[in-house]
Amino acid sequence: MSTQQDPIKVMVVDDHPMWRDAVARDLTESGFDVVATAGDGEQAVRRARAAAPDVLVLDLNLPAKPGVQVCKELLAANPALRVLVLSASGEHADVLEAVKSGATGYLLKSASTEELLDAVRRTAVGDPVFTPGLAGLVLGEYRRLAAEPAPASGAGADEPKAPRLTERETEVLRLVAKGLSYKQIAERLVISHRTVQNHVQNTLGKLQLHNRVELVRYAIERGLDGD
Repeated sequence: MSTQQDPIKVMVVDDHPMWRDAVARDLTESGFDVVATAGDGEQAVRRARAAAPDVLVLDLNLPAKPGVQVCKELLAANPALRVLVLSASGEHADVLEAVKSGATGYLLKSASTEELLDAVRRTAVGDPVFTPGLAGLVLGEYRRLAAEPAPASGAGADEPKAPRLTERETEVLRLVAKGLSYKQIAERLVISHRTVQNHVQNTLGKLQLHNRVELVRYAIERGLDGD
């Protein structure tokens, strides 16, 4: 029996056929399993539900349905899906909207093939991947959101008690909030990459959160991103 891991299943969504085919070809040649492609938003939602990719490489500017809506709908149906936005736009509003819709990472189309392949691999394990210069923007937005007053409906004496995290889960959460990748956290704590993933998944379950974006916001709101 082979011990080799199954290839990462990827779906590519872009309305430009030549670009879409080139990205799909590069991924296939590098050992990824390209399970589907799509050229518009509605087709993307339909085919992704049928093909069940691990990673969705998604353009934002799509006919029929915008990329952020595709991202929201697919993550609502399958929170385990990872979404890597691959866009020509580096506009801050586009980046923040994509992240708020649940995207794990955001790469500009000016990225090299090697950068794209590395981004897909990292996205598959839940690491946030951003074109240089955008990561600080996203973290700054987390801080801004965390500084806003909480909505009245969730506050007060009726607020449920926060779930109890283990010491190690809290330690991992603190490093996630500082923007470290899973690999960096594993090296810092001298534990395996898989153990870091398990701690994050357990924490998500306890806190009833869906992805790393929500996890980082939770941590920053509680001041866990400080030294």
